[in-house]
Amino acid sequence: MSERKPTAVVLGGSLAGLLAARALASTGARVTVVERDALPSGPEPRKGLPQARHVHQLWSGGARALEELLPGAQDALRAAGVNRVPVTTDMVVLSAHGWYRRWPESAFMLPAGRDLLDRVVRDLVLADDTIELLDRTEALGVTGTGQAVTGVRVRGDGAERTLDADLVVDATGRGSRAAHWLMELGLPEPARREVDSGLTYASRLFRAPEGAREGFPVVSIEPGQRGSGSGRGGVLLPVEDGKWLVTLIGGRADDPPATGPEFLRYAREELRHPLIGELLTHAEPLTGVTVTRTTANRRFFHERSLRWPERFVVLGDALCALNPVYGHGMSVAAQSAVALRDAVLRQGGPGAPGLARRAQRAVGRTVRAAWDLAIGADVFYPGATQTGPTVRDRLVSAYVGRLLLTATGNGRVARRVTDVTSLEAGAQVLLAPRMLLAAAVGPLRPPLSGPPMTTAERKAAGLL
Repeated sequence: MSERKPTAVVLGGSLAGLLAARALASTGARVTVVERDALPSGPEPRKGLPQARHVHQLWSGGARALEELLPGAQDALRAAGVNRVPVTTDMVVLSAHGWYRRWPESAFMLPAGRDLLDRVVRDLVLADDTIELLDRTEALGVTGTGQAVTGVRVRGDGAERTLDADLVVDATGRGSRAAHWLMELGLPEPARREVDSGLTYASRLFRAPEGAREGFPVVSIEPGQRGSGSGRGGVLLPVEDGKWLVTLIGGRADDPPATGPEFLRYAREELRHPLIGELLTHAEPLTGVTVTRTTANRRFFHERSLRWPERFVVLGDALCALNPVYGHGMSVAAQSAVALRDAVLRQGGPGAPGLARRAQRAVGRTVRAAWDLAIGADVFYPGATQTGPTVRDRLVSAYVGRLLLTATGNGRVARRVTDVTSLEAGAQVLLAPRMLLAAAVGPLRPPLSGPPMTTAERKAAGLL
């Protein structure tokens, strides 16, 4: 008689849920993915992912985790038209402290339309016949007690039923009801923190000028000094098929554009430098303008809970939802899925005693750097929190600000900062003695007077 395979149910069929399913399947479990939306067969939009219209990139720390879970995933993305962008070699960035130089590569990013990226990952994950997808199916709640979750109640095709499981993973994103479900089981409300910068994003897709459809750098105009009140900024991201995905940013006191003509005017006149607007003058608009205001950072500290049920784990945006402008959400999801897999393997299987708490703590560690980076900037916007920045927030911000200034003229510091922002390394590398000394000394080169674009890039984009 064959031994029963352990079972897992993953709630949410977006990137975090699919990668969690792949992680669990690699441990020998049979996995069911429950998704409320109807998932498309191709690179198409879906209702439950409104942020897909805005800039997305997979930082190299996340890309390596993705490849670990799905060998060949990076090749599949490149075959689908996703370019590999060396950082900071192919980036033109105006920071709050000045223009960054284009240092030799220390990390990379994979910029892509979210619909395309999801389709590639979905196809690779669902090729595994131990993973079953139930789309058009809503998760209603978990079953079990405060000691152990035993399954999940779902509704699909008008009927309700219970899916029993050795492990339930909540990856339902910002709309997660995990905290409510836990309280229904008699557990205390989990600790949480929210930092809402009030930023609004307006995005539009363009066809790049013919000469700039391959190998063009990422262009980013960041908001000014923290605490200035304004969040005006923008990102031009070269994506697949010779297109530029452009997201413009505005704070509570700003008025981000909602129409085509206003989009171009805002890019030229409202940002700290008109470069993105100048580039768009020669690009062909392909879509209208999409606006979103769902940009708050929200973190549940489930790993700190004194009581945690067996057989239940929360990850992805359901655990830590980040301001999308920093581009860390997908990378954190991939690294969290790896942490989940490793915890299951170490503990002996999805239903092993003590696994859920160990896995929740492991997943919590993967979000720390991205969380600190996001709130370290956003907490200084007026109204971001009820109490304002903490003493720790102010100390961290002062040091990070000094490092970022130093990075404009010190390649070694720039590469260490990039290691952290790309999630290749934890924030502790920024506290090494050599980094502390470099921050005290400051930039080794004078500030750049303008954007570090080559003559060939300017000509390709129609600026010469």
